Amino acid sequence: MASDTPATTVPATMSAMLLIGHGDIDRLVYRDDVPTPQPGPGEVLVRVTATAKNNTDRKAREGLYPVKKGQVTSFAMGGEPTLTFPRIQGADIAGRVAAVGEGVDPSRIDERGLLDFNLYADARCDINLTPDYYGHGADGGFAEYVAVPADQFHAVPNSELADAELAAMGMCSYQTAYHMMTSAGVKAGERILVTGASGGVGTALIQLCRIVGAIPYAVSQPEKAAALEALGAEAVIDRGDQQSFVERVLDATGGAPIDAVMDLVGGEMTDLFIDTMIHDMKARATYPRLSIAGASGGNMSEILWTRIYLYQVQIFGVSHGTREEAEQLVEWIRAGRLKPVLHAAFRLSDLHAAERYFVSRGSNFLGKIVIVPDSQWEAHGAPFALAPVSSTLEPRS
Repeated sequence: MASDTPATTVPATMSAMLLIGHGDIDRLVYRDDVPTPQPGPGEVLVRVTATAKNNTDRKAREGLYPVKKGQVTSFAMGGEPTLTFPRIQGADIAGRVAAVGEGVDPSRIDERGLLDFNLYADARCDINLTPDYYGHGADGGFAEYVAVPADQFHAVPNSELADAELAAMGMCSYQTAYHMMTSAGVKAGERILVTGASGGVGTALIQLCRIVGAIPYAVSQPEKAAALEALGAEAVIDRGDQQSFVERVLDATGGAPIDAVMDLVGGEMTDLFIDTMIHDMKARATYPRLSIAGASGGNMSEILWTRIYLYQVQIFGVSHGTREEAEQLVEWIRAGRLKPVLHAAFRLSDLHAAERYFVSRGSNFLGKIVIVPDSQWEAHGAPFALAPVSSTLEPRS
């Protein structure tokens, strides 16, 4: 349940995990003497209660966002690199307003909410051409406090949601998932193949497909099938045995082609995903669509371009979404139409352990890990501490 903890005096310093350079987890340094940020005009200071961990945290730390071969860097879509050191990572932030800047209504103090994680280049609501985010181009939530734009910290008072659960529905996963769907024009009744279905974006895609009336088919491991089907997957296709993969997808759909693929895997499976869409073009009513927002299976895919243009496969690259999409997601969260899939919580001081667990996670892993400041642990983290393997297959709700 959401806490009713009253506002407290903001301290001059705070605990935070600082990323001091590209590399392994030893580049993450925990300190308790970091100056507490001050909210500027139009900003709120958020007392962080939980921040979801995303794969982008690791990839940015390791410099795995090259746009040219051979680079070890993070992305700089607006030109100059914005990831500078030291940096506090953590994008999907839940918490409470502790102070307000000039021009912000003081009545917002104590408001519980969720951050739209984007660093928008302008005020446009329908497009986001130079994506960047809190935890990358500006300090994020792996700390006790963070200053963010007041209009991007959305109130979510729902008492049925704990703060850790709210963070697990953060925009980095859910907005990415929704933008994958809007980019590809996913419609009611369409068959959608969701790869990497057990992660944060994958579980969001399954739920969002059901909200818009589409039919999600999940690609994951057999032992996660029950939980993914409970979340809304029509069927779960084992990602193993690539030689029979397309046949097994078509068995699940009754022989009908997949209308669109939401791909978080890439690598050598990309061609197979395309095969699920083009095997019977006469049976299609729309162009095949491939929406890509990840490459967990490899950053290089070998594809015959003749397959793309002759079959008229439309490809959409997706990283972040828009203000409009963020606002829609918040409406659905407030209305209870989206459910958290929270795997476990870790203390902020144990972020190294959380990183190791995230990379080596086994077949029991489903959903999101959240990081909770040590000062907030008993109220917001302890109830979701890592559970025994036998109890982690069901999503928390």
